[in-house]
Amino acid sequence: MSNPLFDLTGQVALVTGTSRGLGQYFARALANAGADLILTSRKLETLALFEAEMKALGRCVVSLELDVRDEASIRSMAAEAETAFGQIHILVNNAGCNVRKPAVDVTWDDWNLVLDTNLRGSFFVAQSVARGMIHHGYGRIINIGSVTSVAGYAGLGPYTASRGGIRQLTMSLAADWGKHGITVNCLAPGWFKTAQNRVMYEDEGWVEYLVERIPLKRPGQPNDLDGAIVFLASESSRYVTGQTLLVDGGISTGALRATVSQKEKK
Repeated sequence: MSNPLFDLTGQVALVTGTSRGLGQYFARALANAGADLILTSRKLETLALFEAEMKALGRCVVSLELDVRDEASIRSMAAEAETAFGQIHILVNNAGCNVRKPAVDVTWDDWNLVLDTNLRGSFFVAQSVARGMIHHGYGRIINIGSVTSVAGYAGLGPYTASRGGIRQLTMSLAADWGKHGITVNCLAPGWFKTAQNRVMYEDEGWVEYLVERIPLKRPGQPNDLDGAIVFLASESSRYVTGQTLLVDGGISTGALRATVSQKEKK
């Protein structure tokens, strides 16, 4: 028998950016916990295979077009989602992008692309969905941040600014909407291999450098996030809001050795 604290049966979860990557893992974990789904992408055809997979689990699934950089698209998506299901219980604000460049090479357009997608887009998606949540007196909003929400990395200036902003935005929205029965939290993954960063993981030297700095001695696997996303979406997190939950193998501890290893002594 399923644990009612983690059972999402009868609830509807909207997950943005589900054409690939972690968005699909988030949606799959929520579906496995019982939730019906609203999937989004800028191009509907990119959702067809994943929609079929989720329906095969016995879930009701609706795919909607969404460009988080376009206000009209956000409002249209939110209205269609409510029409389809009547109520959205869970929002996972996952859609995002990145530009990796030395800070001196970042262009005006690079900055706008990343901040408009990751930060402004997340806010206005949350705002549009929260209107219905306020009406129903219930909601779980999960903003997807990153270990860069709490740490800076060279070559990721716009991205770290956007993810740091997500953490602050999460706290602000939690304070704003808590009285309406809505919790707002930030799930912050560490270093996971995704479609966005797969090129980096092809560099064995960089992977070794990374793993040395992760206390659990490996990059994250997508399923490492399943428990966290279900926890934040479920009744079990009813008294948790405004928080950033890091799932990062411990790299946010600083993970720098203060002693010389036996190997180095030799």
